[in-house]
Amino acid sequence: MAEAHSDDYVHGQMNAAAQAANYRSFLSLTKWFALHAAALILFLTLWFCTGAGFWAALFAAIIVLALGITFLRRKPQPVH
Repeated sequence: MAEAHSDDYVHGQMNAAAQAANYRSFLSLTKWFALHAAALILFLTLWFCTGAGFWAALFAAIIVLALGITFLRRKPQPVH
């Protein structure tokens, strides 16, 4: 039978600050990936599926990307 080691996982013993940091990092990565995916999908859809052409599709994708970066940027937290 396997013996318990001191470095085994113990339920409820994870550092809460590390868990919160991992969660914030995951949310941030997901947020930025979704924005870039949306801009790429818009670009490819306008370029290949409509008569807009390359330059109009690129312009629209850049506008969406710029607006997304503006609105999704981390806001400064108020100091209490």
